[in-house]
Amino acid sequence: MIKFDPVIPKLKGAYIVGGSIRDLLLGRSPSDYDIVVLESPDKYACNLAKRCSGHVVKIGKQNQTIFRVIAESTIFDISAIEAKTIEDDLAKRDFTINAIGYDLFSGKIIDLFEGIKDLSIKKIRMVSKEIFKKDPVRLIRAYRIATMLDFEIESETAHVLVNNVKLITKAAGERIKAELFKIFSYPKSYDYIHQMYETGLLFEIFPELTALQGCKQNKHHAYDVLDHSLNAFSQLEILLNEKKFNTGSMSLTIPDMDKERSALLKYSILLHDIGKPFTLTVGDGGNIHFFGHDIIGAEMAKRVSKRLKLSNIESDYIDFIIRNHIAALNLYNSGDKDSLSKRSLTRFFIKCGDMTPDILFHTIADIKGKANKDKRNEDFLSFASYILNEFFSVYKVKKTEPRLITGNDLIEKFGLSPSPLFKRILSVVEESRISNDIKNREEAFSLVKELIKSNFSR
Repeated sequence: MIKFDPVIPKLKGAYIVGGSIRDLLLGRSPSDYDIVVLESPDKYACNLAKRCSGHVVKIGKQNQTIFRVIAESTIFDISAIEAKTIEDDLAKRDFTINAIGYDLFSGKIIDLFEGIKDLSIKKIRMVSKEIFKKDPVRLIRAYRIATMLDFEIESETAHVLVNNVKLITKAAGERIKAELFKIFSYPKSYDYIHQMYETGLLFEIFPELTALQGCKQNKHHAYDVLDHSLNAFSQLEILLNEKKFNTGSMSLTIPDMDKERSALLKYSILLHDIGKPFTLTVGDGGNIHFFGHDIIGAEMAKRVSKRLKLSNIESDYIDFIIRNHIAALNLYNSGDKDSLSKRSLTRFFIKCGDMTPDILFHTIADIKGKANKDKRNEDFLSFASYILNEFFSVYKVKKTEPRLITGNDLIEKFGLSPSPLFKRILSVVEESRISNDIKNREEAFSLVKELIKSNFSR
């Protein structure tokens, strides 16, 4: 027996279809309902809106109009049946578990393709062999639904999918991005991303990954660049799911990260080393180097983000992560945690700001993804734990405390005018305050005098 929202009118020729009926059968609460009607979807939508105290928004193109009813906690999408009958409509859908209908008038389930059986055995099975040709985005959607439900793609469907992976290049970038980021947002996406790699679909979405395969690395790595990137993705997901990070001497609880941000971070780590094949050099003794791969990779990722129609905010986040993904490692190489100056650490925190945890989560996963347990890698993980603890317990606290001086002080006490120098002085004073080099306004004013007298102003 299906329990659906009682406000939905029981009209002859109206049916619940798609993901909403699938979720109802699985005992999940749909976030939205898809309803198709034989006649007058606009009238049905108006009737439903009155019953649920919602309002109607008309969306879509003229021949694909959807009347969206937005209620307090639910969205209903009402559209006309795409064929003459509900049976013909269901036959045009993608997977059997999405091709189940519920007759709102009779209360009967319409299951032409044994979708209920596939729900019971946790299988994603195509309705027909033509589904991917009709809409290539379904290639990714198969994995997205499998990730969401922890289902397996049925063997014949997987075979047809493999033979059609190149079709994804015909799909619009924004639709690819939408499905892909939904996969990344789920807590257990790695296994399905790895399946996409095995079928070749991942290379069709990101041809930039192709050059990573077989690209050898230095002695600190156990894998080539591609396998390392995938393993780092897996390690990041484990870190985000477990919400804690343990080293030999420290255990650190990791704050929750929202789905959208974790999806961006997973996307970033998948692409973080795409610049390596183009920066590979071999030095003395056969040592392999990738100087500047972070910068080259960030520029390449920008082009990928543009192709997939990411927003400027999303693209900037990814650019920052990839461009700075070795910043913590560089900090480590400049001195261990016992000799690292507070000033250097403060500069790192100021540069990364609220994205400091994201950078460090990425770097921890990156190091663990090397799968080479040499002492250098293990020492860095302890170092990263130390930095994370300093960020949350020291820097975040100091950052909330009031500044010692402001721009008005520079104007009134020193006669300075707003300028690049003006801004630099304030930055140095704030950096010194957070580093505990100065503790009061008098010490801040003394520092300003020194900065003005020195070559700092030149």
